[in-house]
Amino acid sequence: MFEKHLDDPGMIVLGADTTCVVDGEILGKPAGATDAKQMLRVLSGRTHQVLTGIAAASRTGVTSAVESTSVTFSAIPEADLEAYCATPEPLDKAGAYGIQGYAARWIPRIDGCYFNVMGLPIARTVKLIESVFKNGAIND
Repeated sequence: MFEKHLDDPGMIVLGADTTCVVDGEILGKPAGATDAKQMLRVLSGRTHQVLTGIAAASRTGVTSAVESTSVTFSAIPEADLEAYCATPEPLDKAGAYGIQGYAARWIPRIDGCYFNVMGLPIARTVKLIESVFKNGAIND
């Protein structure tokens, strides 16, 4: 069934990935609970950037964008850090946290797109896809 759509000139393939950056250091997904604790200790009481790269490919080419959001963490009490990292929640997320989960309690401020921090900046993604339909592949 999928094969018959490969010739569709309107078909778009979308890819995205998110990471955190603090002081020039990239924080991807933690390797385990110990790594998650280390990452969260670095983020504790500080502001960092969440970057999501998005690419849309069509028959006319590829277009891409990067969305950036600043996220400020309050200081994370060590007992909370231990309890959080004993759950699976931080293990599959860049920077070892999900803003939509338990870690939200430590995030008093964001500057930028909330959905970017969740992993896919919806408004930017729609704009990117619209540019493919309207103009072909144009990087912005």
